Amino acid sequence: MLYDKSKPLTKRNVIEFMRDCGIEVKTNTKARGNQGLYQKNRIDLSRNIKEDKAIEVLVHEFAHHIHYKIDRDFIKNGGSLETLFDTNDIKQIKSELINVTRLTDKNSRLTVFTQAKEETAKTVAGMQKAIKRDYPNFLRSKKFPEFEKYIKNSDARYLVKYDAIRIMKGFFFKKEHILTVKNLENDFPDMPKAFQLYIRLCSMQRKQAKISRRINKLSKYYEKPTELFARFVSGYFMTPETIKTVAPISTQKFDQLLNNGYYKELKDLFEIFT
Repeated sequence: MLYDKSKPLTKRNVIEFMRDCGIEVKTNTKARGNQGLYQKNRIDLSRNIKEDKAIEVLVHEFAHHIHYKIDRDFIKNGGSLETLFDTNDIKQIKSELINVTRLTDKNSRLTVFTQAKEETAKTVAGMQKAIKRDYPNFLRSKKFPEFEKYIKNSDARYLVKYDAIRIMKGFFFKKEHILTVKNLENDFPDMPKAFQLYIRLCSMQRKQAKISRRINKLSKYYEKPTELFARFVSGYFMTPETIKTVAPISTQKFDQLLNNGYYKELKDLFEIFT
């Protein structure tokens, strides 16, 4: 590859380098709502991304491209650290890469979701305590017979499973009614407070489950080998000394493979711009 190594590190020059590598680079898309996106020899860089972040994103996506050249199945299975680092001893490497991800991407810490989960758990515990004042034997893990007997013939029974429901009332001229957990007191003013609280508790438990599913999904995403590798590469490219401190074993192994040409054009990228 012929490339002027005296060129400074700019978005334009990095894009030029990647195009020289035969990659199609698009800079006028929304990248499917992401900052960047890699798909088989093409990189989409969001047109909404700030200039100072663009290089980091480009390197991240280029790392996916290198991964694709090493292991074509990585898009289907997320790849493996064993292949990426050419070793079966990846326990410490994985631990280091997770720390790099948490350092370089604050969203990966899932702080907002874990806080929401903790707050929701406190709310649910408080609701249970309040219900037990009227029904001392009440437990979330068991049936609530008093409530089930009361709710049996009430439209409020739908709100035990759903936060909102649309029902049709009337014999000849049916009229639509929308019931929601938020409007419980107005829709069912005669319902005992403990029962209203139980319906809200069921709603909060659904929220808990939704948050947990979201946390699990994001955790799996952030700990995919291909994502760990890409964040490591972009972090090492942008702030090498910091990443060396956080991931000494990983950087040592990476440098060895990089210098030996294992990561193909990634060696040129580092030699030209760092």
